[in-house]
Amino acid sequence: MPRYATLITADDGQEIVSGIGEFETSSRPRAGWVEEVAPGVRIGMVRGGPVDAVGGFGFPRRDLGPSAVRDATAKLKAMAAPAPCEEPAKPARARPRKKPARKARKTKAAKAPSDMAAP
Repeated sequence: MPRYATLITADDGQEIVSGIGEFETSSRPRAGWVEEVAPGVRIGMVRGGPVDAVGGFGFPRRDLGPSAVRDATAKLKAMAAPAPCEEPAKPARARPRKKPARKARKTKAAKAPSDMAAP
């Protein structure tokens, strides 16, 4: 049975496989951008992708290219290094309380039970 893939076009212009199906008929299975693909093509592959390429489709490379690594390294080297501190940083003190301390509650004397009345 021939395998057909539904393709969508991403914002950057890449054609991405969004669905795959096997159909017995030779006609197009449904309207839209559909084309016959080789066995092994999976959802998420892009046309011309370099990773695990099968039948003209493969997964996109997700790592940084050499030019991006060079740019990031140059940017980090261009940043000024912080000056070393001569004294170690002191830990921050707790702030004094702005409200006055709460007063202690007075305890009330226990009442005598009313059931034990004198005769």
